Parts: sequence; C-alpha cells; structure tokens
Amino acid sequence: MNKVVYLDNNATTRVAPEVLEEILPFFSERYGNPSSMHSFGGEVGKEIKKAREKVAAILNCSPEEIIFTACGTESDNTAIFSALRSFPEKRHLITTKVEHPAILSLCKYLEKKLGYEVTYLGVNAQGELDLEELKASIRPDTAIISVMWANNETGVVFPIAEIAEIAKEKGVLFHTDAVQAVGKEEIDLSKLPVDMLSLSGHKLHAPKGVGALFVRKKTPFQPFMIGGHQERGRRAGTENTTGIIGLGKACELAANNFEEERTRVKALRDKLEQGLLKIPYTRLNGHKEKRLPNTCNVSFGYVEGEAILLLLNELGICASSGSACTSGSLEPSHVLRAMGVPFNYAHGSIRFSLSRYNSEEEIELVLKEMPRIIEKLRSISPFSPEEMEKELKQGKDNWGQCACH
Repeated sequence: MNKVVYLDNNATTRVAPEVLEEILPFFSERYGNPSSMHSFGGEVGKEIKKAREKVAAILNCSPEEIIFTACGTESDNTAIFSALRSFPEKRHLITTKVEHPAILSLCKYLEKKLGYEVTYLGVNAQGELDLEELKASIRPDTAIISVMWANNETGVVFPIAEIAEIAKEKGVLFHTDAVQAVGKEEIDLSKLPVDMLSLSGHKLHAPKGVGALFVRKKTPFQPFMIGGHQERGRRAGTENTTGIIGLGKACELAANNFEEERTRVKALRDKLEQGLLKIPYTRLNGHKEKRLPNTCNVSFGYVEGEAILLLLNELGICASSGSACTSGSLEPSHVLRAMGVPFNYAHGSIRFSLSRYNSEEEIELVLKEMPRIIEKLRSISPFSPEEMEKELKQGKDNWGQCACH
C-alpha cells in the first residue's frame, strides 16, 4: 500500500500524538466514573474540569458556559431545539442554503414533521451571504438564526460578528456551527454576542465521539438529552472521559499551533491551489481571501469528481468530492449549487483540506499526479473539453449524466 497522503482534514483529523498520550491512562488505569462520590472517580472529575477550562480558553469564554456533547451534530441539534422549546410561540428559523446537513436536515425535519417555517439565505458566486437579505428575513416569530462560522466544503468564512450584532439588535437568539473554524480562526466570545456555538473534537485532532456546545450565561436553555445530572443538568449521560480530556488537550495544542495554521499550512494550501489552477478548465470555488487557511475547493471541468478520487486513492492520496452518487444519479454538492457553479464544473469538484501534519513533499506529489489524472480522464471522454466549453457558453449546461449510465 502507498504511503497515505491525507488531505481530507475537513472530514476528520488524525488524533494528535500528544492527545493520545494524554488519554491512554483513562482507558485502563484511571477509569473511574467522574460523577462518583469516591476519590478514584473524583480525580477523573478534576481532569474533566481542566479539559473544560482548556476548551473555554480557545473560545475565550467561561468554563461554565461549555457543555460537553457527543459530536457537532448533537451540539447543533441541542442549540436549535433549545431555542424552539424556550420560545414555543415562535415558529420561524433562519439559516443558509450552504449549512452542514446537521443543520439543513434538521430544518427540513422541522418543516415537514413539525410545521415550522424556515428561511434559507442564499449566497453569491463567491459563497458570501447578503446581510441585507438576513435583516429582511427576521420576523417577530423568529426563534433563532443559525449560520455556520466557516463552510466545510469551500472554507468560506461568514461575517459572524456582524450577524451576531444583527441578531442581538433584533432580540433573536444566534447560533453558529463553528466545527470547521475552531483552531483555524480566531474566536473571542467575550467580544461577540454569540448565544450558542458548536464544535467537534475530531476536526481538531481529538478523538471522534466528543463535541461541545457553548451556551452564553443567561441564554434561555432547554436540555436535549434528559436523564442524569451530568453537565449541571444540561446534558445527561455518563461523561465520555477520554473524549473530553482529549478534546481539552487538542484545544490546548490548537491554540499553541494557531500561527502555524495561519502561515505554514496556508502557504502549503496556496502552493497546491496555484498549481492545480494551472490545469486547463479548472476554477476555484469560494472567495479567494475570506476562507479557512487550510481549505481549497477546485473544480476540474468535464470530468467526474468520483473518478478523480478513485485514481487519487490508488496513489494513497485522500481528498473529498463535492458531489455524491446516490441511487444511480449524480448530484453536485448543495453548496456549489447554491453558488451557481455550472454543473459541468460542480460535477468535478474536489476539496483538499490540509493540517499541520502535511508536508511540502506531499503537496508536490499531488501537483505531479493531478495533471496526469485529469488528462487521462478527459482523454476517454467522447467529447473534448473545448466542445463542451463551447456548449456551456451557449447556455447549454446539460452535460453530466452519470457515466455509469
């Protein structure tokens, strides 16, 4: 098997060696229940307290404002349902068309099954929101506004400070899914009127199965998980000791490595991006500047993203496609559709997402292999890119029937 070149860090990250070392004793040596009355469990409880402080530090908030959860999805669901249960008379939500399924699928459920109304804000060709559209969408019965901090596919960063101020001025709760942003973007919740914020451990080199939800003091809150007294009665269930302690350590490491993420990792991303865009019929998806330092989403026109990924996989290179083949039909990503990316390009979108564990040698390998892969795939197409580009310019955007047909 080839050495793995992992460029899919927006999907998940490796557990940092320091995190693994930190949590190992809690599997077999310090395994007490942190909620127990005896000192064996109590000592573990002290470690969870330290972890809570580390998570709070990277957000610059109070440790008491952190609730540990199982993942980003649970944090998102908890925030939305809490707002709806706190204000049962309010039946309207606002979100965007480019959110993670953790938000979008929930909103569709609320519409279809529970009769709520949801406004989905659009984005422009660069993936940016129109704040005037947001202002115009707020109603007296709006219970909550939920907008992601940074998009998981394109890396585009939204103006969270401005959105939070708009929500505060209108007296509406504001939640942000910051799963992709923590450790990559500076977050100071002491200065931002954000009411709730979600994060997930496995996106910043902590184990899978742990997340957190920030809930600002005095924000109306209703628990999602009902049961025991854990998390001060705000999230029932025995504490995931190893996950929580690992998340705390990962947040500490992320804070210490923040400048590397913003400089060295960004430089590697830029080198990769500049090289890929030299390939004919390629385009960058998302704003060139207003995005995460590790994320690059490029469309390779007139080829299938899945075919690119298969050939990359044979070389041990891991990336993601912005499209998915379901039940024999291929649909581009909802994010790229919302941005108006032509189907001929959205169909061949690839997301490369880096971490501090990537090297320049890995980037050079990808830049060496990608032109060969694209040339190979285009050579077996019955139509040349030039012919298809001509049709696109004539307004014919119908190419893209799944090749398996």
